[in-house]
Amino acid sequence: MSRRGLAAVASVLDQAASSATNILVLVLAARLSSASGFADFSMVYVAFSVLLGLNMAYVGQSLVLEKGERLGAVCRSSVGFTGAASAAVGALLALVGLALPGATGRAFLALGLVLPLVLLQDGLRYCFSALRAPERALAADALRLVCVVAALAVQPEGASAGRLVLVWGLSALPALAAGLWLLRPYVRGSRADLRPYLRRGHLGQRFVVEFAVGNGSSQLAVLGLGVFATPLAVGALRGATTLFGPLNVLFNSANAFGPPVLGRLGGKRATVRATAALGLVLAAVGAGWATALYLLPDRLGRELLGDTWAAASALLPATGAQYAVMGLGTCALLTLRVLAPKATLSLQVVFSLLSVGLLLGGYAVAGVAGAAWGLAAGSALKALAAWLRVARLRAPAPQAEEPQRAAAPTV
Repeated sequence: MSRRGLAAVASVLDQAASSATNILVLVLAARLSSASGFADFSMVYVAFSVLLGLNMAYVGQSLVLEKGERLGAVCRSSVGFTGAASAAVGALLALVGLALPGATGRAFLALGLVLPLVLLQDGLRYCFSALRAPERALAADALRLVCVVAALAVQPEGASAGRLVLVWGLSALPALAAGLWLLRPYVRGSRADLRPYLRRGHLGQRFVVEFAVGNGSSQLAVLGLGVFATPLAVGALRGATTLFGPLNVLFNSANAFGPPVLGRLGGKRATVRATAALGLVLAAVGAGWATALYLLPDRLGRELLGDTWAAASALLPATGAQYAVMGLGTCALLTLRVLAPKATLSLQVVFSLLSVGLLLGGYAVAGVAGAAWGLAAGSALKALAAWLRVARLRAPAPQAEEPQRAAAPTV
């Protein structure tokens, strides 16, 4: 196998290791906790997911576009900025945790204490990606997976959310140390410069906007359910989506490796044909996975999610429908990213905000099940709008005698 092929395999395996870590953390936390304890843990984990996504968008996505001789200095700068920013945000979270009462406050306090460790460890993946050394990211992330599973597996049943968050965060130390050691040969002798990250117009600012409207808004809406409604709603939604973690690996891999492959197909028609076929495959896989989970015996479900299984299993039809249409939507957005990159931001803004509205409206009408169906409806509408935009790109140019069609509004 060629060097490029080995790098692609290492990248896919690294994404799988990272996704497996997130899935197993939630599964182990659910098995160790009561339903209310997992609800507290889920609220903290949703907050962490938002912060992780913001760091990925602001630092990681701009880093992987860097090239040239300054790459070592840029990687050192990204590590320095991530460390400083996560320490500042961690201090704020610790203060919030001290202000909040009970187990929820202690869990947020724990997150504030360990946030620099977990964000720095994850951020090293983007350094190795930019340096074309994904096998080093895989080594560090595989170590992270082993350490976190081992650390959580020995915790007593009924452990508090704060304790589980601390153990989860501190277990990142071996992988962080290994990652920094693996990065050292590439950054030796270079100097960090944090000023580009603070300047107006930094490329990461655009990526943050896309993340905020694409993923962060729905995550914050779920977190809002825990603050203004009930934390049990967050636990049920997080438990249901955890079961679909393997599909996230497929979606992320399509986004990561799809553009360069599609760019070599030569022409819009071939690109659309390939992404449409891939979308149908992902939708079928999503529906099949949902069916398998729905038919899972309760005994096995409780082995996976503990007390949270009862609430999460009731959401499987809605969450399964959401992931099925997400497969179609992912491939539609992938098509637009290749053929018309500027078309994705407006779609993300409009339909992500619509999904938040449908989630909150669904909860107001039908509780947690209504919220899950609201997310599914939002994903379906986003997929439909994205494919309509793709179809419009394929349409032939309008004739001069058809001015009304030429002036038709975009979706």
